[in-house]
Amino acid sequence: MELTVYNTLGKETGKKIVLEDAVFGVEPNDHAIYLDVKQHLANKRQGTHKSKQRNEVAGSTRKLKKQKGTGGARSGSILSPLFPGGGRVFGPVPRDYSFKLNKKLKRLARKSALTYKAKAEAITVVENFSLDAPKTKAFLAITKDLQVADKKILLVLPEPNNNVVLSARNLPNVKVVQASDINTYDVMNAAQLVMAEGAVSIINELLA
Repeated sequence: MELTVYNTLGKETGKKIVLEDAVFGVEPNDHAIYLDVKQHLANKRQGTHKSKQRNEVAGSTRKLKKQKGTGGARSGSILSPLFPGGGRVFGPVPRDYSFKLNKKLKRLARKSALTYKAKAEAITVVENFSLDAPKTKAFLAITKDLQVADKKILLVLPEPNNNVVLSARNLPNVKVVQASDINTYDVMNAAQLVMAEGAVSIINELLA
C-alpha cells in the first residue's frame, strides 16, 4: 500500500511512502489483539487493593453468648463477617495482575491493529517535522491543516522530540509515542494515526 506524504501545512509533498503488506496488510487476528490489550491494561493496574479479614479487624474475641439454649445462631466473636465492623469474607488482597505473552503473538497483535487502521484509511503520513519551542497553539495548527484536529490522534515519531511532546501534552485527544514503542492498545484506542515519514520505515523494519 502506498500513501501520500503531506507537509505540516496539509499540502502534498509529491512523495509516496510504502506501507509493507507484511505489517499493514496481514490477516488480522482479533484474539491476539484482545490478549495484547488485556495484558497492557493488566500491567497498568497497581494491585494495591486490600480489605481486612476477621483476623485483622480490631475488636474483642470473646464469645458473645452461650453456645446453646438461646434459640438463635451460635454467635462467636464480634469480628465475624456477619456483624457490622467485622472482617470481610474473601476480600481483595494485594496482587500482581501482569502476565506473560509470547513475542510472536504481541508482534501479530500490533500488525493486526495496524492493518485495521490501514483498511479504514485512518493513517496519515506527514514529513518529519519539529517545533522550535513547546507551543500547543502551533501543534494545534498542524492538526487542523492535516484535517485531524477533531479526532483522537496517535502521533508516531521516529525519535524523541521534546518540543512536540510538550506541545501535545495538554491535549486530551492526542498521544505522542516513538515508533519503537508503539503498542496495540494505543493503535486501537486512536481514531487516526499520524505517522512521521521516518517512523513508517522504523515500523516496517521492526515488525516485518
